Amino acid sequence: MADTLDFLLEIGTEEMPSAPLMKAQEQLGKLVAKGLDDAGLAHGDVRTLSTPRRLAVIVDACATATEEIHETMRGPKAQIAFDADGNPTRAAEGFARKCGIAADQLVRRVAPDGNEYVFAERTQASVSASKLLSTLCEQTIANIQWPNYRSQRWGSEHQTFVRPIRWICALLGSEVIDVAYADVRSGNTTRGHRVLGPGEHVVSEPAAYEQVLEDAYVLGEKRRAEVIRQGIAELEAQRGGAHVDAPKSVFDEVVNLCEWPTLVVGSFDEEFLAVPHEIIVEAMLKHQRYFPIYAADGSLTREFVIVSNANPAVNDTVRSGNERVVRPRLDDAKFFYDEDLKVGLDAFRERLSQVVFQKRLGTVLQKSERMEALAREVALQATGDAAVADEAARAAHLAKADLVSQAVVEFTSQQGVMGGYYAKAQGESDVVAQAIAQHYRPRFAGDEQPETVVGKAVAIADKLDTICGMFAIDEPPTGSADPFAVRRSAIGVIAMLRSLPKVSLRPLIALALASLAQQGIQFDPDAVADKVAAFFAGRLAAIARDEGVEPDTIEAVSAVGVVDPVEYLARAHALEDARRDAPELFDDLATAYARAAHLADEALGVEVDESIMGEPEITLLHACENGARDVEKALTAGDYEGACKALAELRAPIDHFFDAVLVMDSDTRVRENRLRLLNRFAGVFGGVANIGVLSKRR
Repeated sequence: MADTLDFLLEIGTEEMPSAPLMKAQEQLGKLVAKGLDDAGLAHGDVRTLSTPRRLAVIVDACATATEEIHETMRGPKAQIAFDADGNPTRAAEGFARKCGIAADQLVRRVAPDGNEYVFAERTQASVSASKLLSTLCEQTIANIQWPNYRSQRWGSEHQTFVRPIRWICALLGSEVIDVAYADVRSGNTTRGHRVLGPGEHVVSEPAAYEQVLEDAYVLGEKRRAEVIRQGIAELEAQRGGAHVDAPKSVFDEVVNLCEWPTLVVGSFDEEFLAVPHEIIVEAMLKHQRYFPIYAADGSLTREFVIVSNANPAVNDTVRSGNERVVRPRLDDAKFFYDEDLKVGLDAFRERLSQVVFQKRLGTVLQKSERMEALAREVALQATGDAAVADEAARAAHLAKADLVSQAVVEFTSQQGVMGGYYAKAQGESDVVAQAIAQHYRPRFAGDEQPETVVGKAVAIADKLDTICGMFAIDEPPTGSADPFAVRRSAIGVIAMLRSLPKVSLRPLIALALASLAQQGIQFDPDAVADKVAAFFAGRLAAIARDEGVEPDTIEAVSAVGVVDPVEYLARAHALEDARRDAPELFDDLATAYARAAHLADEALGVEVDESIMGEPEITLLHACENGARDVEKALTAGDYEGACKALAELRAPIDHFFDAVLVMDSDTRVRENRLRLLNRFAGVFGGVANIGVLSKRR
């Protein structure tokens, strides 16, 4: 086995953009690991490190050379490979060519089976790792992709990278691997922090690399994240349970903006606390990458956290500079808010006539008009209270108005939230203001729902209008495109309807489509309604699968056509539980149902003549009558477990019937009477599930 040494490749650059740096680091590790494997160089763990000015990969125990390989391949028998004169035949030449040698290099040898064969022997010499690693490094640098970022070219070279490369450190043990890229040649030095550890620093071997960096005031991304988290925890403890708002996306970006992080606390003027904290916080996070500090009671404080990459000795200067920088940002936010308050939501709403929602579905103003009718209906179904329905309609009326406000144009993620503030300022009720603020929820799986029925009514109206609109213009989501987030909207509607069991989805779909038709959009209402219902059924099936329901149970429930989330999922879980508790009973019942459904003839109806029935038939008839009554009672009460139990009572009578009776009797009158009885038996199941589907797995 070849000797091993650690290997290091460091690509040193001007500061790289934060957003794609993590993806580039992930690529680097994969490219190097694959390159080593393809080159035949054995190796240990491959780990990577990044800072704004470098991408590095460290490989443990990399082989210093490839293994020498000796191959022996057996070919055809000797009498086939050579003619009577000892000349190679076409068979020998083909075999030799396949093995990469000349035919006269083939050797004869008697194999263990007693026959003489020709053999090709080939030795692949060991190759030093140095040359292989040189090529691998150059290819790796060139193959790193930077999606959405244009790579740069500098000097007189044509090779590119996301930022100009300033140095390359490439070592196998203490040996420098020769790497040349874009007029930069490798060495055994790295560079430290621009201020705290400037200049070149010698790396004696890969194992010393990270310590050399730390001595030069540079930390890898994991250590930087640890330092920042620890600093945040200390600040929170010092402030008695305060909370530093450091969302992951901004936190990750800040980690990639520094090499030696130091936390500094700044503050802004108290006047800005009168502005909605959401836009103050967004101004700090989005524009400045500062982390706001909330007090233990949840209120925003004047303080914020700056992650500095400067010399800690100048923290006071850093604090003062950042406080000066943040003031105009907050001034802008305050100005937008104050100016918006002078206009009011009703005036903003009229401007929505100039904002296109979708070219065939009309303007946002038209969408808000459709939402009013839907929100009113949802609230009315949910509560039966006309006053609540009026509040839902009012909230829907104003829900989209803030889209044209200055604050939302600048801070787009605060749509809805700012509308809630403006609604409260112009005297709307707390319920209406809160509903406006929360009507975009849930924005993703697991997100919080609106807190009130009115808020949910507006949110459902918004999402359902979008879903129905896209189906009405025949632009449903596809496998590769869903620009209006129809799938996410459907999941949100389902989540909210699960908390509003009295609300029925099909009438809402019909109302949404009616509003679109009144607007003059041409489509087939019945066909589109069926497509929307099927779309929701598909989402419900996926949710049921995620909740542990078996696929055939889902298929059985879906066959009934139920799309109300509470009912669909309750049926699915009830049937799944019944099958789990009594698997043999339901499997046999499913088989009997499938057999009955196969024989039944719907054209004959369900009216039977008891006078020509025997005991097994009468027993089944009475069981069907009792079962139909019990199932209907259970379904009316929403007791799907009870409905499954009622179906289970039919197993013994149907088994007895099939054991004792020949359905296809030669007497037409008897045969048709028995078929009508089977129609009645199958009909008992119709409102619960297509139980016959469950027989497919037997």
